[in-house]
Amino acid sequence: MTFWNLYFILKLYLFATGHLKPVWFANIAFVIGLALTNPIRSRGLRFVRFTVGLCVGVPLFYYEALVPPFARVLEEAKGLGSFTLGYWLELVGRFLPPALIIGIIAVILGHWLVNRWLRVTTFIVVALIALPIWHTLSLAITQVQSPSPGGARSAGIVEQPLDHNAALAAFRTAESQRQVTFGKLNGDPNQQFDIIILHICSLSWDDLDVVKARDNPMLGHFDYLLTNFSTAASYSGPAAIRVLRASCGQEAHANLYEPAPQPCYLLDNLARAGFTPQILMNHDGHFDNFLDLAKANAGAPGVTVESNANATVAMHAFDGSVVHDDYSTWANWYAQRAQTPGPIALYYNTISLHDGNRVVGKEQLTSLASYPYRVNTLMNEVDQLADLIGKSGRRAVIVFVPEHGAALRGDANQVAGLREIPTPRIIHDPVGVRIVGFSGAHGPTTVIDTPTSFLALAQLLSNLVSNSPFKPGVALSQYAAGLPQTQMVGENEGTVTIKTADGYAVKTPDGVWVDQK
Repeated sequence: MTFWNLYFILKLYLFATGHLKPVWFANIAFVIGLALTNPIRSRGLRFVRFTVGLCVGVPLFYYEALVPPFARVLEEAKGLGSFTLGYWLELVGRFLPPALIIGIIAVILGHWLVNRWLRVTTFIVVALIALPIWHTLSLAITQVQSPSPGGARSAGIVEQPLDHNAALAAFRTAESQRQVTFGKLNGDPNQQFDIIILHICSLSWDDLDVVKARDNPMLGHFDYLLTNFSTAASYSGPAAIRVLRASCGQEAHANLYEPAPQPCYLLDNLARAGFTPQILMNHDGHFDNFLDLAKANAGAPGVTVESNANATVAMHAFDGSVVHDDYSTWANWYAQRAQTPGPIALYYNTISLHDGNRVVGKEQLTSLASYPYRVNTLMNEVDQLADLIGKSGRRAVIVFVPEHGAALRGDANQVAGLREIPTPRIIHDPVGVRIVGFSGAHGPTTVIDTPTSFLALAQLLSNLVSNSPFKPGVALSQYAAGLPQTQMVGENEGTVTIKTADGYAVKTPDGVWVDQK
């Protein structure tokens, strides 16, 4: 029983640390079945018993663990197969840090010593029976001791999920009815401007805190800073769809891969307003068919994909593909920009901050170790882009909006870099808008700290398009008045998170709500 004792000890440890939700009756039945069939003298029968045990124990363990559902793993299998060896080794180090390995060795040695004098299996059976009873009683006592305001009974284990479901349903209904409309751009060339949307992979407020980069000067150069912005998604594909459909309210994740009403497509709205839509990336866009996804959700039949071939290679991605330097990519594009008459609406996507990247000349650094260098370089280069446009004499509105965070810190349910659960730390991201070429007084940054998402960004752009900020006598703060608010709701395949008074709640793929701090 040595192997199976260690199996259940690991489960009890993971339950105690919040990484596993055991199915208690299944585990009790499993351990009793194993104990009743032990010992077996025949080597062949022992092999059969062990094989049957694995067929029961492994799926049960996976079901109980707070990890992505198996269907999700199968979907991502092709992408996982493209990871470089260096990235795999980095991930192994996160899942199995030295402290955990030392702990496992200590438990194995301890079991070997104790099992010589005591029947460890007996203690495991007692623990599997006692722990769920203790846990249930603790919850009941807590609910009795913590009545709700006004003397009403505290929300119980049944009522609370119903409240979360009702809140989510109300959110869905409200968002389905919201839409931003765009007017026409002013015909005066002196009042026209480009719109450059910089879609940044892997950057959240929490990531900036982890690497102590909140003081980067770029953040202070925005004319508008949305400090309570929800990106909703924690993966790149859904994130691209959401920003490219910013003109409508937040869609459910399941609806993202269905066509949206035409007025939802941001680039198409800008094309109809008088802009020439373009797409540019600092990568090849092949992973997860990202480029095709972006083109499909541009919604504008005339959108062109600009080349990055002449840009400097700055990194290699988690799959070994090249990642171009952002400023080099922008500068090469901007050198050709004059060939397109009239204003341009550019969607630019960068993976410079993506997990697994290795910097050219700094290959010895893991992607986590190089993140501070990479994030400060990117932010500094955004300032360089603004300077480049300003010196050219042209005008532009630069939109800085992350796809999602990098999850540098990790949490109790996810190691660093894993983003299956779209927690507030991952989807609460810094969004800024900068007016370049403005001849008036910029004034202090207009900070929007109300809960917002892409609809507010679309409304801000609509305000700027309909009433050019480059005409005389304009106060920039007026464009941010009354932007639509959106509560923070994160969504992935089968997983939803909503903010609560004490933290947030996670709806797992099996429909259960779990409150988190």
